[in-house]
Amino acid sequence: MTVRHRRTTAVDSLYLELPRGVHALLGPNGAGKSSLLAVLATATGAAEGELRLLDRDPGRPSERREIRRRLGYLPQKCEMFRGFTVRECVAYAAWLKGMPGRAGARAVEHAVEQVGLGERVDKKYRSLSGGMQRRVGIAQALVNKPELLLLDEPTNGLDPEQREQLHLLLRELSTTATIVMATHLMEDVEGCCDTVVVLKAARKVFAGSLDELRSAGGYSRVIADRRDGPNRPDGGP
Repeated sequence: MTVRHRRTTAVDSLYLELPRGVHALLGPNGAGKSSLLAVLATATGAAEGELRLLDRDPGRPSERREIRRRLGYLPQKCEMFRGFTVRECVAYAAWLKGMPGRAGARAVEHAVEQVGLGERVDKKYRSLSGGMQRRVGIAQALVNKPELLLLDEPTNGLDPEQREQLHLLLRELSTTATIVMATHLMEDVEGCCDTVVVLKAARKVFAGSLDELRSAGGYSRVIADRRDGPNRPDGGP
């Protein structure tokens, strides 16, 4: 799969197959992490190659709609209606997923509780701290119990205790979902991830377990040493 923005290649010839579990995307700024997540979220399309999400083809409109109902997405910049309450922000996401009335309302309450904002469910989004606003973004991504959960820097603005709680939540969710998390923090990787994919200059330069990353000398060594990555099907996840 290749992703281009005008004349810039954001993701170059990437092969990736991800089962259930928590998978980290690591890489310096501009490596292609956010671009890859946007493609997986069907927010943008791949320029070349084949993409299958949840055993469906996102190139077909009917299948793309089904994929979107079954995935959750937290972009790096998650814009909310600032005059909405926490409940309204998450309920709007549930409505976009086509979730019916009472079941949707129960799902909203559950998602808000999952991120620890139950006591602030009727607070205006604009009145919340940056970390709380980030948790609202996580809640809207969780509201439909997604089978594919895509998180772009989800721990931005969270304190250490909140990061740990999110790690525990992702581990719990990973029993029934595939979770892809872009992060720049090794503590996120060590806290909850099963595998690691490292991108550099739009290419995959490493894919494997955390132990395998350590054996390769760690993230900094991989980034410094490798120009081209294992983008073929025999090169890992």
